[in-house]
Formats: sequence, C-alpha cells, structure tokens
Amino acid sequence: MKIAITGSNGLLGQTLVNLLLKESEKYQVIGLSRGKNRSGRDDFEYVNIDVTNEDELKKCLFRIQPDFIVNTAAMTNVDACEDEKENCDLLNVEAVRFLTQISKELKAHLIHISTDFIFDGTQGYYKETDKPNPLSYYGLSKLKSETVLTNSTIDYTILRTILVYGIVHDLGRNNIVLWVRDMLKENKEITIVNDQFRMPTYVEDLAIACKMSIDKRAKGIFNISSNKLLSIYEIARQIADAFDLNKDLIMPISTSTLNQKAARPAKTGFDLSKTNKELGFYPKSFEEDLVRFKETLP
Repeated sequence: MKIAITGSNGLLGQTLVNLLLKESEKYQVIGLSRGKNRSGRDDFEYVNIDVTNEDELKKCLFRIQPDFIVNTAAMTNVDACEDEKENCDLLNVEAVRFLTQISKELKAHLIHISTDFIFDGTQGYYKETDKPNPLSYYGLSKLKSETVLTNSTIDYTILRTILVYGIVHDLGRNNIVLWVRDMLKENKEITIVNDQFRMPTYVEDLAIACKMSIDKRAKGIFNISSNKLLSIYEIARQIADAFDLNKDLIMPISTSTLNQKAARPAKTGFDLSKTNKELGFYPKSFEEDLVRFKETLP
C-alpha cells in the first residue's frame, strides 16, 4: 500500500513514518513536508512541498497515486491562530479542501487529525457524536476541516486527539511532558493551571491509531487519547513522579490569571467506547504511557 503522509516532519508525521517503515514490505511511505527531511532516515521517498499550494500538491499526489493520504500537517499554536487567522485557515482548512478533492479524483482514503478544541469544555468525556462548539479560532478551523470531510463523498477517517506529546529525531516544537521535565530538571518553579482537564495522548498511540485506520480501512470519526481525565496540574505532577523530579516546584494557578489570547475549553476528555469497539484500540492511562515514553528517551 502506498501511504502519503503530509506534515511528515512533525511529531506525529515522523512517528508514523517510523512505525510504517517497520513493515516496509507492506507499506510504501512517501513523506511530504516543508524544508529538508528532518526524520533522520533516508529509506523512504521525501518531497519538500508546501501543502497550501494546490497545484503543487495535486501534481505531487497524482504522480505518487497513494492508496491512503494521512494529513498530519496543521497550525496548532492556539494563540498564534487567533493572530494569524488567514494562515490558520490556509493550512487547517484550505489544504484539507485540496486534499479532499485530490482524494476524490484518486479514489484515495484520507485520514485527518482533529482536536478536542472543537468542543467548549462544559461537559467532558465527549463522544464522537456530541455537538461541537469551539471557543478559539484554532478549534473553529479544525471544525471547518472536519466539515469539509463529512460533507464529502470520499472515504475518510477523522482522528480527534488531545494534548499530544512524545519525542522524535528532530523535534520542531516542544510539548508538555518534555517542557515540564526540562524545567524541573533545572530546579525551576513552574505555574500550571489546575482548572483545565485533559486526557493527554502519547504520539506512539496516535500513530498506531493511524495505522489501524489504514489496516481496517476504518471510516468515520474516532477519539484517540489516554483513558483518564486529569487536571493539567495533575498531569504535571505525574510527569514529575515519572522522572523522579521535585513536584513541589509545580505551583497551581487558575486559567483566568493567564490572560491567554485564545479561550481554552475547561474540561474535554473523550468517551473511548467507539474506539475500543470499532478500531479495537484500548488506550492506557497517562501514568502507564509515561513509563513507555520514558523508556524511549536517551
């Protein structure tokens, strides 16, 4: 099977490339991303491309003729999306529109990554069928991208996820686990919100969910995260415990003191029963995932 991965230089992109290439006899992997190949490996085809350039993207994918396209490219800095709405829409919505049209013409299956930020956070433990109500422009852009797919006639999979963390060969952006670990290692005091609740997602699990979606040709929307709702303050304390660091350096604060540009949902988290039943995927707790993650670190 030919798998084209857009955003292959990102955290999920690199992780998925690595996972699929473990079965190179089964999958032919083509990575599409901006700039040089950051994966640290040269045993797959890599294309330096701007996925917001429709003509370039179409030409590239028509040449490749993929069976599946996995779209991991996105603008995910929530506050930056408030300031740069045009850029946010271009990457998070228009590029998805291009990919959807190309998938239709190629009869390819499109797998797309979405977010818990499409919800307003008043409820928590959201099902795939719950009504979205984004609070931020980022959340709105991801909801728009979902609508492009749900209104289409193509085979698609939408994987919604929460607070993704992990490590790859060349990490472009930091994530909560590495940031908390590094700050505490330097004995720096950090302030963490105690009134926002999430179910963090280990990037290896998100990559496995992408692979399962390919293997099962799963269609529709699925929730992917760890299986227990925690405050972000508790998440930070569990990181401290996992790395044997001083959690007394972690100070709880309320969201209202932060003056963040974009509003965040107070309580998200997912109901994972559809993921369990239809994908056959049973995520673990954040605490258990941290043990797995720690083992991968140098």
